[in-house]
Amino acid sequence: MSNHMTRRSVSAGIGATVLSPALAPALAASGEPIKIGFGMAQSGPLAPNGQQALLASQIWAEEVNAKGGLLGRQIQLVHYDDQSNPSIVPALYTKLLDVDKCDLVVSGYGTNMVAPALPVVMQKNKVFVSLFALDANAQFKYPKYFSMLPTGGPNPRRAFSENFFAVAAAQQPKPQTLALAGEDAEFSRNAMDGARENAKKYGFRIVYDRTYPPNTTDFSSVVRAIQAANADMVVVCSYPLSSVGIVQSANELELRPKMFGGGMVGLQTTVFKNKLKSKLNGIVNYENWVPSAKLMAPAADFFKKYQARAPKLGIDPLGYYLGGWGYARMQLLGEAIAGANSIDDAKVADYLRDNAFNTIMVDNLRFGKNGEWLKARQLEVQYHDISEAANLETWRGMSYQTVLAPPDEVTGKIIYPYAKALKA
Repeated sequence: MSNHMTRRSVSAGIGATVLSPALAPALAASGEPIKIGFGMAQSGPLAPNGQQALLASQIWAEEVNAKGGLLGRQIQLVHYDDQSNPSIVPALYTKLLDVDKCDLVVSGYGTNMVAPALPVVMQKNKVFVSLFALDANAQFKYPKYFSMLPTGGPNPRRAFSENFFAVAAAQQPKPQTLALAGEDAEFSRNAMDGARENAKKYGFRIVYDRTYPPNTTDFSSVVRAIQAANADMVVVCSYPLSSVGIVQSANELELRPKMFGGGMVGLQTTVFKNKLKSKLNGIVNYENWVPSAKLMAPAADFFKKYQARAPKLGIDPLGYYLGGWGYARMQLLGEAIAGANSIDDAKVADYLRDNAFNTIMVDNLRFGKNGEWLKARQLEVQYHDISEAANLETWRGMSYQTVLAPPDEVTGKIIYPYAKALKA
């Protein structure tokens, strides 16, 4: 392999395999470690989220090792930077399995990184727990695949944006038309498929439906085309850099639909919130977790540890978007290993398929068709009242965001139409 396969770190410490010197005696006593391998974005546009997941995985491994490991063996994480580049993912997972001889593998972050890993994993007949991949197993239907993403249920693609459409359908007067835009890539295509289904289900007429190239940097033409369609609602299915670009262009060109947002990845991350600040006002977008008192309670200890270490590593200081979920994904795998009393892939997969799991981010988690969650638990939030003075303390809490759906997590009402929230 070329230097693409060298281990990389965001800063000293985060890229290293998790085995501290203090744990060496325990390792010697318990024999060979259980090696868990994965790629994870530490550079490129997905890095602000991938960095969270890596630190979270390390915290999990350290905690498990301090308690004696799993099955009497220590945990060793073997990880490489996938550089947010899907083209290097197959070779990376081949190396993890054939050269590093990892006992188990899990995915990197995001649909675009999970999809190219799946054929390699399937060929090796390995259990595979993904992290935030939207319906990545729909075509493969691989029985040893399990998804860590609240967009679940019988139709994950539709569930991803359904709360946006449900909120829109409840407004008076009800909006009628929809503009749909997204990146020409795996995630966006899947999300746009679901949005089209939701438009039909809720009775909205699509008047604009286009994709743009993944390397797009100037979104003014995209936004102008959406403006020309004069749709009541705009749903954008995008990855982080294009999410930021579209929000900036929408503000500059004064795009004013009645609702705007839907499927923009990246707006949940501290670095992008700091970049956009007041430009976020009024946007209604998906979320997978928020720091409400209810949801924070089981996760507080993890976030305390994460937030104590993140600033020194120069990564997302809060870890809300992928830190907690990165930890929960490893919790899930660890519980399955312990429950199956084995690292045999078939036995671990059977245990994941047949049991319910409690993690810091979700409880009573069960898997259904194609390894997706039996029940979707996606959130929909609206950003509001954000000033240019917003800072880390703003993003730490709930003052700038309202949960609009699902009903059991709602914290307030939508500011509607979108333009009204810009003046709030």
